Amino acid sequence: MVRNQSYWSSIEVDIQEYLKKAIPIRPPVSVFEPMHYLTFAAPKSRAPTLCIAACELTSGDGSQAMAAAAALHLMHAAIYTHENLPLTDRPRPKPEVPHKFGPNVELLTADGIIPFGLELLARSLNQTQDNPDKILRVIGEITRAVGSQGIVDGLHRELQMDRPDINVDRVIDYVCKKKEGELHACGAACGAILGGGDEEEIEKLRKYGLYVGMIHGMLNGNGKNKEGLMEEKIEKLRNLALKELENFDGKKVELISSFCSA
Repeated sequence: MVRNQSYWSSIEVDIQEYLKKAIPIRPPVSVFEPMHYLTFAAPKSRAPTLCIAACELTSGDGSQAMAAAAALHLMHAAIYTHENLPLTDRPRPKPEVPHKFGPNVELLTADGIIPFGLELLARSLNQTQDNPDKILRVIGEITRAVGSQGIVDGLHRELQMDRPDINVDRVIDYVCKKKEGELHACGAACGAILGGGDEEEIEKLRKYGLYVGMIHGMLNGNGKNKEGLMEEKIEKLRNLALKELENFDGKKVELISSFCSA
């Protein structure tokens, strides 16, 4: 278990170092200072880490997926910033989040973070000239996961959770799938694409990411503090996730499978 934790931690450190180099505070400072701050103020998501791990599981080098992992974190940071703007029309109170900049600056900066993530991916074409189609496919995967078919859909559905006519358990399942599940599914699929996985491996890792992302959402997001049925759902998702790894070989399987209990 210590070895597994060290593996995930080392990947997280590499992603953070890559982002620090990609987003230095430089002119115009009014743009890049809040961008730098909000990128690192967001809590870590395991989707970028999973992207690197999936790349390595499919015999790739982690550096091949670093730009994609960084882009995933930037998307997550932008969504997190949008979710936690100090607005007064939230149907449910948000946790206390420190705000170094005003809401207008944070809103504009988050809007700028998203295309910057895509720019990082476009720049990485220089390192993968043997197959630029992989990068184009990854861009499509990421934009779909964070757009109207993914996280945005989950955010809209989340706003309905306080309505008296809503089945809360069903909405929690859906929101966990769209917010955390599909971002992690995207991370795993992108890593497999960049690592040279075949279509079967890509889809298996996509499903693995979906299940573990939903587990994360139920443990730390909308399912947090729910008991009974939620524990049963998490155990079912954990079993489904591990089943997707059965045909993979090598020591990396043990490392990536530990994500289920992380």
